[in-house]
Amino acid sequence: MLASSVQRSKPTPYPSKARSALIRRAVVLGLVVVALALVTISFRSPTAGALHSVQGAGSTALRPFQIAATRIAQPFRDAYEYVHGLANAKAENKRLREQNRKLRAQRLHVAALAAKEQNLARILHFEEGRTFPRDFRPVNAAVITPPGSPYTHTLTIDAGSSAGVRLNSPVVNGPALVGIVSNVFPDTAVVTLLTDDNHYVAAFDPRTRVRGMVHTGPGGTLILDWVQKQLKVNAGDALVTAGTRTARYPDLYPYGIPIGRVSSVGATDTATFLQVQVRPYANLDSLDAVAVLVPKKPR
Repeated sequence: MLASSVQRSKPTPYPSKARSALIRRAVVLGLVVVALALVTISFRSPTAGALHSVQGAGSTALRPFQIAATRIAQPFRDAYEYVHGLANAKAENKRLREQNRKLRAQRLHVAALAAKEQNLARILHFEEGRTFPRDFRPVNAAVITPPGSPYTHTLTIDAGSSAGVRLNSPVVNGPALVGIVSNVFPDTAVVTLLTDDNHYVAAFDPRTRVRGMVHTGPGGTLILDWVQKQLKVNAGDALVTAGTRTARYPDLYPYGIPIGRVSSVGATDTATFLQVQVRPYANLDSLDAVAVLVPKKPR
């Protein structure tokens, strides 16, 4: 009995990997075929049919889940849109600030060019006019160093001896007298303004034919000095350079360059001369360009 052989059943082998892959492919293929069939039936079936009834029932049944999913996702969607919109707003704000900065800089540059163009236009108009002194030629120059303080009455221009600028050459801004060249270098020159304490200009009033000397008076204002009290000078009269009266002693300034306008006239019992205040035509604090009047013939 013990020796008798008992025949056992063979164990069921496990499906191989190839068989499992084949099954999965078959399932996927079947699902694809079913899906295509359903889509085809849906398009070809009438609008009111059993399949559409089933689809409608399915949509109605899934509607609550769709609404719940939408409500759950809405805060996340709102948060994303808020963050995205905030980032875009910051970028746009930065771009607009940069654009405004460039526009402001461009506007200032245009304004500066316009102001310089006005000065150049006045100078060219004076040089081409009939009142320009014939015995002189202009040397146009830009102001590179304006007066540094109210107590500084000189400026530096970008033209020097190499351009023909000479010592004691008159300097104008358009038809208005600015000062005189007090120092010359090869490529630059120093101009002493009318408001300097040591600067005197022989002046003439064409209306009353009164002569005097324009220089800086008390308080830093220009005055027409050495005018006798019995002579007549009126507020509003224009003063010009007197020019040369004798060929033996030529004046540094040619005749007829406008200096300024009489702003007030006064007199005291003890004073010998009239107290005549003068407002210069040239804006000496904001000069961008000037013209140096160089004599055509050496003196």
